[in-house]
Amino acid sequence: MAQTHQGDAAEGAGTAGGTAEAPIWLLLGEKLGDNAQVVNLAHAVGLPWLEKSVVVRPEWREGKPRVRPALDHLDLERSDPLESPWPRIVITAGRRMSSVALWIKRASGGRTRVVLVGKPRRRLREIDLIVAAAHYVLPDAPNVVRHGLPFMHVDEARLEAARSSWASRLADLPRPLTALMVGGPTGGLRFDLDTGRTLFERSLAIAEAQGGSLYVTTSRRTPAAVVDWLRSAQTGRSRLYVFDPAASRDENPYLGLLALADHFVVTTDSASMMVEVAQLGRPLSLHPLEADTGGLERALEGLGLLRRLDPRQDPQPAGGLRARLMYRLGWPMHSRDLSAIPRWLVERGRAVWLGDPPTVPPPFEDEALAAIAARIRAMVEAP
Repeated sequence: MAQTHQGDAAEGAGTAGGTAEAPIWLLLGEKLGDNAQVVNLAHAVGLPWLEKSVVVRPEWREGKPRVRPALDHLDLERSDPLESPWPRIVITAGRRMSSVALWIKRASGGRTRVVLVGKPRRRLREIDLIVAAAHYVLPDAPNVVRHGLPFMHVDEARLEAARSSWASRLADLPRPLTALMVGGPTGGLRFDLDTGRTLFERSLAIAEAQGGSLYVTTSRRTPAAVVDWLRSAQTGRSRLYVFDPAASRDENPYLGLLALADHFVVTTDSASMMVEVAQLGRPLSLHPLEADTGGLERALEGLGLLRRLDPRQDPQPAGGLRARLMYRLGWPMHSRDLSAIPRWLVERGRAVWLGDPPTVPPPFEDEALAAIAARIRAMVEAP
């Protein structure tokens, strides 16, 4: 059911209750990561907003509907109603939600303006403001505003609850405690047994050199062979949690480690893990994953026709072989650079590459978010 929220900066506004009091609508779908970024941006804007939950029809949850002003990919009976009075601004993220936002803009006679978090798949000129983090590759345009990290953060209340819950469970581990967060292959990045072995051995060496301990957690994407090897490799100074989709939130140590670990090692396949840890103000080491190159690329590298990509320096186009070859031949047509976020963190002193001495990062301030929020407030007030 649609819910109206009083904005953080909206002093003197009316009480929550109706769309007329909410100049902003948030279109929320089934992707929790997208929803979190949209809500976090709304908090920064500070004006009242109305959350509209929309449900995609089963055939389009995996399928990719054509981006256009349309609602035919929605289950309208299960979605919140989309009807006037229309908002001044719609904020959303993702292909499926962008079609809904464009439909609202058309239904309002063009009075509603669309803010999209992330890269649009089509109709860039029809979106009033595109908010693109560092890993999105987009042309410069008046309606494109760039920022470094995705709008993600860990709720302080949840972090404090995890601290209370996990303090006793981690009390027997020698300090400093290093948390190794293991991801997996994605978007053309390789994560094989050698990757897992190198990652664990380097992380354990850091923990042992400090006289501390290592807590390893795997993820949904971690290959089974890597999980099996990690089970066999545990020592008296390490502990392993294997991701279990059926486990309760209280059984998963992820939030407990965010609250209590002294040092983090994170693989670069997961933007959410990197961003959440980077905001904690504790040392973060990143293990870059290399492109999963096939025989053709390796052959061209062997002939000296292609230079081997360094994930610490070179863009890593999402989309596999075709996208990488287009980039390496000088025709960058990819939509995401998977190495942009880790490079952004390292260049600004918020992380180091695994193997370099860990350092305490400077205080986290998202100046870009404040500027983007101010621009959206101006859009609300514009005629």
